[in-house]
Amino acid sequence: MNVTVSDIQDARDRFDDDIVQVTPIETSRTLEKAVGATVRLKMEHLQRTGSFKTRGAYNKLAKCARSSTEYTNAVAASAGNHAQGVALAAAKTGLDSTIVMPTNAPQAKIDATEGYGAEVVLRGQTFRSAMEYAKSIVDDDSVFVHAYDDPDIVAGQGTLGLEILEQVPSVDTVIVPIGGGGLIGGIATAIGERSPDTRIVGVQADGAATVPQSLQAGEPRTRDSVQTIADGIATGGISDLTYDLISEYVDEVVTVSDTEIAESVLFLLERTKQMVEGAGAVSVAAMRSDRLDVRDEVVVPLLCGGNLSMTDLQTVLTHGLTHREQVVRLRVRIVDQPGEMSHISSIIADCGANIRDVNHERSAMDLDVGNAYLQFRIETSGASQTTRIVESIRDAGYAVENLGR
Repeated sequence: MNVTVSDIQDARDRFDDDIVQVTPIETSRTLEKAVGATVRLKMEHLQRTGSFKTRGAYNKLAKCARSSTEYTNAVAASAGNHAQGVALAAAKTGLDSTIVMPTNAPQAKIDATEGYGAEVVLRGQTFRSAMEYAKSIVDDDSVFVHAYDDPDIVAGQGTLGLEILEQVPSVDTVIVPIGGGGLIGGIATAIGERSPDTRIVGVQADGAATVPQSLQAGEPRTRDSVQTIADGIATGGISDLTYDLISEYVDEVVTVSDTEIAESVLFLLERTKQMVEGAGAVSVAAMRSDRLDVRDEVVVPLLCGGNLSMTDLQTVLTHGLTHREQVVRLRVRIVDQPGEMSHISSIIADCGANIRDVNHERSAMDLDVGNAYLQFRIETSGASQTTRIVESIRDAGYAVENLGR
């Protein structure tokens, strides 16, 4: 199997503008100042299904529709974004679709996939287990649409590379999230052939990283367990096809932590007014980390997905705000008598912070008889205000501990 620039151009020629859109490029002065570069955000999360996955899925199924083999159903496995891309592409090309998703897939992505006309089957707790089941139900009337291990899928995703070169001809570095490698494989092929001086950087989440180990080993490596808030890139491995493309065209691969991902989701919400999921924000997380230097460059980070459920948004917000010390937990040791909670609450209020909740604990092993702990969860403006609150409580004669993160 191989993918060429010609394949990518052919994929682009197959596209229907109603299904696959040319997504815009936007600027961010705040991000430019933070990283010392000219930044051009590729807003692929504004694609109709909220991610780039429609490109590969539509190329695959549109090509099948023009072949001599007659299929009635498209089968795929996905954590969510590929599912929606396949469901929409199948509906457009006249096919039914059956999508197998892990049992822990976000409900918003399940609902969206069904909304495009697919039958959703929930199996297993990981992408890999969902994939195994999906392959087992493929029959002679079905075409299996792999999320990344398919030249037609990779070619479809690679159309993004052609778009980036047309929209930002002077680009020095393109930053691309990596899950199974189909996206970066396609983009790197297009840019590597058309603009070989442009640096291609891949990004994985620490808890799902397999590419650095694969490149070191000289062959694809998998991991049985993945853990990251960036569920869209939590594939647990790459394929031979995508490994070959990455090893040939990608210049550098870095990893970022979930805390850095959450911080970048918050940054994009606050500074660019864009809601991007964890997998879509890892490119910005890499730029904002100390592991990637883009100073004085023209850089294009790819925002590849925006399908963030409200539950996941709450998780990311809580994680990010806790890291910033805008949501903190304070544990105060008190004499267990009336008025203590009211006194401490007034101290917190006088400092301008808001109490979210408070717990009263009397049974801790380290407490003396007649003592208790009050544990407050409070909202602050950040670390400096938190420090003022802690100092004020301590000045009032209480032993206080910032449980923070």
